[in-house]
Amino acid sequence: MLFNSYQFLCFFLPITLVVFFLLGRRWGSAIALGWVVVASLFFYAWWNPWQVWVLAVSLFGNFYLGKRVTHGEQRKRWLAIGVTLNIAVLLFFKYSNPTYNTLDHWFDLGWNWRHIIMPLGLSFYTFQQMAYLIDSYRAGESEPSFLRFTLFVTFFPHVIIGPIVHHREMLPQFADPKTFIPQLSNFNLGLPLFFLGLFKKVAIADPIGHLIDPTFTAAAAGHHLTLFEAWAAALGYTFQLYFDFSGYADMSIGIARLFGVQLPQNFDSPYKSRSMSELWRRWHITLMRFMREYFYIPLGGNRKGPTRQKINLFLTMIMCGLWHGDGAGWTFFVFGALHGVALIINMTWTRWREIHDVRLGRWWDVYVAWLLTFMTWCLGLVLFRAATVGTATDIWKGMAGFYGAKLPDQVLAFMPMLSQWVEPVRQLPYLAGGTVLGLIELATLLAISAFLTLLCRNLQHVSQERRVALLIVTFAFAIQGALFAGVPAQFLYFQF
Repeated sequence: MLFNSYQFLCFFLPITLVVFFLLGRRWGSAIALGWVVVASLFFYAWWNPWQVWVLAVSLFGNFYLGKRVTHGEQRKRWLAIGVTLNIAVLLFFKYSNPTYNTLDHWFDLGWNWRHIIMPLGLSFYTFQQMAYLIDSYRAGESEPSFLRFTLFVTFFPHVIIGPIVHHREMLPQFADPKTFIPQLSNFNLGLPLFFLGLFKKVAIADPIGHLIDPTFTAAAAGHHLTLFEAWAAALGYTFQLYFDFSGYADMSIGIARLFGVQLPQNFDSPYKSRSMSELWRRWHITLMRFMREYFYIPLGGNRKGPTRQKINLFLTMIMCGLWHGDGAGWTFFVFGALHGVALIINMTWTRWREIHDVRLGRWWDVYVAWLLTFMTWCLGLVLFRAATVGTATDIWKGMAGFYGAKLPDQVLAFMPMLSQWVEPVRQLPYLAGGTVLGLIELATLLAISAFLTLLCRNLQHVSQERRVALLIVTFAFAIQGALFAGVPAQFLYFQF
C-alpha cells in the first residue's frame, strides 16, 4: 500500500488512527499496540502477502537472538551469529541474481535459475534489527515483550523505507500514557509534514520521473544520449530522487507524529552542502548514523591514523553501496566505491588546507565548492538510476559530449533565430515526450526543485502560523495529485 494511494489516504490511515485512540482510551495500551501491529502487518502484506513470511522469520529469529546476546558466557558468539545471519539474508536477496548473471555470462552455466524477488523493506528492517542486537549486547538487556518488539520493527510509517530507528528511541514513546490520547500539537505538526511530503511526491518527483524515464530506458536499450539529453536526465533524476525519498520521509515522520511518536529526521537540506562529507551527513541521516555507529567506528574510525581512517571510510561506503543493492546488478557497489574515493579526496583536501592554513573565505569559493559537490553527486546518481554499469558509463559519455552537443530541433523550432548559429543535432524523442511543451515543463520543474532544495527548512522549527498556511497550500495540491493523477507511482526506495 502506498502513502499516496486513495486506499491509504481515505481508508487505512483514518481508520487505523481512530481505532488506535479508541482502544487506547477504552481497553488500555496493550490492546491499542496490538491493533497497530495488526494494521502494520496488513499494510506490509498489501503489496505481496508471501513476503510477510520473510518478515516473520526475521522477527522471531532476531527476538530470540536478542535474548541470547544478553545472558550467558556465549553472548559475543551469539551476537556474531546474529549479525552474520542478518547480513547473509540481505546479501542473498540482493546479490543472488547479479552473481548468477555474472557467472552465467563468464562460464555459460545454463542453469534453470529463477529470479529472486527482494522483499519490501528488507534493507531497512534488517539493519534496524542488527542495531537492536548490538545495542542489546552492549546494554546487557533486551526487549522482554515480543509484541513491543514486533511493533518496533513493523510500525507501518517506517517499516518499508525508514527512517532507520533505534528501539531505545521509539519504544519508550509507546510506554507513555500521553501517546494514547490525541494531542492537538501532534496534529499541528504531523499533518503539515505529511501533506508536504505528499506534495513533494505527487507534484514534483512523479512529474519529473514521467519526463525523464524514457531517456534512461533508451540508454539501457543502447541509444546514445547527446549532451543535452544526458544532462537533463541526470539533473532530473537528482531532483526526482531527493523529492521522492525526502517526501516519503516527511510523510513517515508526519504519520508517526499523529500517533504521538517522534521519528528522527532523515534529511537536512543536503543539496546545500559544500563538500561530499557534509552532503552525506545531511542525506539519509539515519542510515549514515547506523554506518558510523555500527561499522565505521568498530572498524577503528579515525583512531588509528589517517591511512587506516581512509581505508575504514572506503569500506564503510562500500557497505553503504551494497546496502542499496536492488537485486538486479552491481551498480550500487560501484556507487559506494566511487563515493568512498570522493570522501577520501575530500578528507585529503581538508587536511591539506589545515596543514597549510589555507582559508577559503572569498564569495566565489563557496559557490565553487557547492557546484563541485552537487556535480559529483549528480554524476554518482547516474549509477543509482542506470540499469547497468555499462549504461551508466554510456550516459557519462553523453554528459561529456561524446555523442554531440548541439541543440535539439524542438528548441530551435521554438526559437528559430538560434538556427543562424547552431544546427539541430536531431529531435529528442525520449526526453520530455519529444515536445517543446514537455521540455518547458521539465525545465520549470527543475527550476522549482532547485529553488525549493536551497530554501527548505526543518518544519519542526517553523512557526505555528506558517505551518497552518503550509498545510492549506500543500493539502490542495497534494490531494489533487494523489487522487486524480491515475495509478499512484511507487517510491523509488521501494526497490531497496
